[in-house]
Amino acid sequence: MSQTAEREVILEARDLTREFDGVMAVDHFSFKLHRGEVLGMLGANGAGKTTSMNMLLGLTTPSSGDIRTFGVDFFKHRVALLRRMNFSSAYTSLPGNLLVWQNLLVFARIYGVPEPKKKITELLELFEISDLRKRVTGQLSAGESTRLNLCKALLNDPELLLLDEPTASLDPDIADK
Repeated sequence: MSQTAEREVILEARDLTREFDGVMAVDHFSFKLHRGEVLGMLGANGAGKTTSMNMLLGLTTPSSGDIRTFGVDFFKHRVALLRRMNFSSAYTSLPGNLLVWQNLLVFARIYGVPEPKKKITELLELFEISDLRKRVTGQLSAGESTRLNLCKALLNDPELLLLDEPTASLDPDIADK
């Protein structure tokens, strides 16, 4: 038996299809992701990558097909499953009127992060943005916002992390982390 076959399938899409007003955005997209694997979706602008990501997060309902996450139907167990996963997107902004640390604290509380202040400090240090702690989120540069979104995505130590253009606007040195 291969090593992949022995590992748990943590995310599976079966024939995901999404149509918007007669336009096929995603057409029978299928894959399996095993624990410990990294999966990348490559394609031209408008190929359906973000729509697929939104379906995997339950933000967009598929026209047809199904999603299994950690072995169960995603849509039947969405709330419980979302506690075990997280995401970051270049197209998502955090509330712009809060300070950086306030934004992270709000999300840490939502995710039930133990010792949230310690976790926030660790992540800010990891992404080299500790100096932004008391800055208003809406005043960050695109690269700083991307790093903050990545901090948010790692707050709950997710078992499954979905990233939509995670290195957008990052300097090459930061993107390598």
